[in-house]
Amino acid sequence: MGRVTEPLPRTPGVELLDVHRIALTETAAPPLSPDERMAMDRLWEESVLANPSLFDGPVVACASLAWEGPHTLAVSWVRTTYRHHVLRRVMGSAAWLPSLFVAVVQPADDGRLLVGRMSPVTVAPGRWQLPGGSMEPPEGDGPLDEAALRGHAARELAEETGVDTAPEDLSLWLVTRGAAGNVGVLFSAPGRPASFLRERFASLVAAEEHPEFDRIAFVRSASELGGPLVDYLEPVVRRCRRSGQIMHTS
Repeated sequence: MGRVTEPLPRTPGVELLDVHRIALTETAAPPLSPDERMAMDRLWEESVLANPSLFDGPVVACASLAWEGPHTLAVSWVRTTYRHHVLRRVMGSAAWLPSLFVAVVQPADDGRLLVGRMSPVTVAPGRWQLPGGSMEPPEGDGPLDEAALRGHAARELAEETGVDTAPEDLSLWLVTRGAAGNVGVLFSAPGRPASFLRERFASLVAAEEHPEFDRIAFVRSASELGGPLVDYLEPVVRRCRRSGQIMHTS
């Protein structure tokens, strides 16, 4: 018998999905009409002129989500490139697909959560978010599976904060779906002393000419941060507090 999936309807705002397992299946990207391709290329060129740090590398997009059993999320994904993201600005485009990214919930030993501010050389300067980034398609015949997501999350944590954590020490915790449809797979990392996390980040910044984060902070509430926030951050921080990953301290 084939697997039975229940399509996941959209609800307004940011959704937090409790999952125990993720099943990923590659599918074909929707075709682009000539008008969509022209609009995409024009908007991409305008975006690069406004932000030269943009690059059109390979990336994974999310085609659909469905429940496969009570706690298994079936994710259909496609191979695309970053320029396809601008299709969200093309009115009526049926070829635009939301992104698929990973992020890491890194608690400190003082009961707070590590967040980072995107540096001026990134696609979202000044935005606060968890360590993480967009998924890239596997090379060759390599699979895109939960292990690949976990490995990418560990790499992003190291590249953005300097904190090395073995992929097997990251636990699948939550899936988010943002207001624009972007899908994030969140992994929970073991707690570390805040002093250690600061030291690792300071060492990274000293060694990197253009770090992805220009600043990190430790928070118990997203309201403590000044500036723009990625849309999932506030509800995720609230969930962390309810689950005990972020503790109240006197």
